[in-house]
Amino acid sequence: MATKGISRAEDISRREIVITRVFDAPREVVFEAMADPKRVAQWWGPRGFTTTIHEMDLRPGGTWRQTMHGPDGTDYPSKSVFLEVVKPERIVYRMEGGKKGEPAHQFESTWIFEAQGKKTRLTLRMVFASAEVREMVVKEYNAIEGGQQTLSRLGEYLAKMQEDAERKNS
Repeated sequence: MATKGISRAEDISRREIVITRVFDAPREVVFEAMADPKRVAQWWGPRGFTTTIHEMDLRPGGTWRQTMHGPDGTDYPSKSVFLEVVKPERIVYRMEGGKKGEPAHQFESTWIFEAQGKKTRLTLRMVFASAEVREMVVKEYNAIEGGQQTLSRLGEYLAKMQEDAERKNS
């Protein structure tokens, strides 16, 4: 259905951020790094950030509450509700969060885990309410670079997990 001459697909593309990365780890391992709150706390957020996971109930209707702590001391609390969890293929959640003390922003996030032999292609898709909200989050929070850094940190975490497993087995 078109709105003001813009097709639904075009409308969504103006409201979304999509980041893709291939990891040198099996899909089940990458999925588990996202599903286990102790693991998520090791890599979640852009470089220089740390994350406190207050609650993570990975099931449809379950809640995920966390606070990212910026290198400058700024806190970024958020609350998510999981909408869909298909192990080890997909996680969908609706997140609301932002800088502490400021209005929260909402988006829906979909994580798709695709097996590619012994590797995993992960696609992170965030859809915002409007193109204007998307642009504000990109400018104010550096959301694209932050998302890329977060996936880079996940890659580093997975590589360390693999090194530790190899060391343990030798």
